[in-house]
Amino acid sequence: MRRNFFHRSSRRTFLTLLASALFSAISAIAPRASAGGDDGQEDAVVRQPRAFGYTVGDLLVQRVLLQAQGRDVLPIGLPAREPLGVWFDRHATWIEADAQGRHWLAVQYQLINSPQTLMQVALPAWPMKVDSPPGVLTVAAWPVSIAPLTPRIAFGDGDLTPLRSDRAAPLMPREPILRSIRVSALALLIVLASWAAWWLWRNHRDAENLPFAGALRDLRGLDEGSPDAWPLLHRAFDRVCGRIVTQTATLPALFARAPYLAPLRIDIERFYAQSSARFFGDEAAEATFSPLALCAQLRQLEKRHRS
Repeated sequence: MRRNFFHRSSRRTFLTLLASALFSAISAIAPRASAGGDDGQEDAVVRQPRAFGYTVGDLLVQRVLLQAQGRDVLPIGLPAREPLGVWFDRHATWIEADAQGRHWLAVQYQLINSPQTLMQVALPAWPMKVDSPPGVLTVAAWPVSIAPLTPRIAFGDGDLTPLRSDRAAPLMPREPILRSIRVSALALLIVLASWAAWWLWRNHRDAENLPFAGALRDLRGLDEGSPDAWPLLHRAFDRVCGRIVTQTATLPALFARAPYLAPLRIDIERFYAQSSARFFGDEAAEATFSPLALCAQLRQLEKRHRS
């Protein structure tokens, strides 16, 4: 009697456990069916690209399994080639088969910008309409990390440099280059010294031989108001003419002997007129003319005539 009681009790316990297990299984299956069947949406099975190690220009391929509710499907229209925000362009799309004969939609993206520091971005989520059975496969967003081409601040220590050449530049021997520089520098100094010596010698020769060159050298050593300034310029005119030129009436002989002085004829006549006024007339007229300025202009005409 007691044995029958325990036997019936064990059987009831077993049936209770079996009912609980069946109820749990049905409860677990029911939400999935409602999530995937009422509105026709279903989460796609996706082979995502790796999530790290990308720089500008890299390509990423996302593969979506063409199956819905356990059946093969075909997409209604392929994703368009277009930019997707700041970081990605969507490029080519194609359908490929794997070793098990399943078909995948491959979508290619390209990274089009370079960040300044390592950062996280995401391939955007997108829906794919399919046929037979009609519905939508939802492709979830996929985070990836992208990096700059070079660090913003280089280490600059030892061999840790931001940019490196493909191969080191060949080293050239320094001694022939330094010797060539020394020889060139010495030659340049010799040329400059020779030119300076020739220039000083030419000016000294002209000052000794040319009337206005000598007068200009002497006038530069005198004050503008010195009484010796005017006679110095007079003596220069006398040397050019080969005779004493005392007044305006004798100037035609000067221009006949030295026609290169014609461009300054008016100034020369004015010099002689004021010289006469200075020594034989009004003393106030002496400050209105500069013998040094006139002599400098005459020296230029003399130099061009001699060259």
